[in-house]
Amino acid sequence: MGLYQERVLPRVINKACGMKAARPLRERVCARLAGDVIEIGFGSGLNVGFYPKSVRRVSAVEPSDLAWKLAGERLKLVDIPVERAGLDGQALPFGDHTFDTALSTWTMCTIPDAVAALRELRRVLKPGGTLHFLEHGLAPDLRVQRWQRRLDPLEKRLFGGCSFTREIVVMLTAAVFTITELDVFY
Repeated sequence: MGLYQERVLPRVINKACGMKAARPLRERVCARLAGDVIEIGFGSGLNVGFYPKSVRRVSAVEPSDLAWKLAGERLKLVDIPVERAGLDGQALPFGDHTFDTALSTWTMCTIPDAVAALRELRRVLKPGGTLHFLEHGLAPDLRVQRWQRRLDPLEKRLFGGCSFTREIVVMLTAAVFTITELDVFY
């Protein structure tokens, strides 16, 4: 990892993903979290303020030391215990059937093998456990897709591997998740 990836990008992501417009989306995706939660791509803790009281504890998976440090102030504001418990969503350091719910917000676009990470989430979720996600991916509109494909190489370079063109629903079903609720919007 270079200087940009380690020192600049976590701050850029903190600002870009922390915009006011994202707050209602974060609130909605976190609303039904409960029990023991695993959050992959924890970042700078932008979801922390939206955890409901039904959350008992959170195991945060985050590779960036700086992002974890940026989360420090947010973590001080909540009573829910949050532990940095892993660095790689593709290889989770937990036993099978450990968590009640899982959370991923704007993460699957960046993980090198997102299907492997989703299979790991499936493995560590208890039977009946749910994955709550907020992601961006390939648009259904062909004109938008053309722009996404043109801009994708630049997006990947500037934002740590983030891709505009991942097919999130395809990845979720490949990892044996059943989608019961899905909103798609621009």
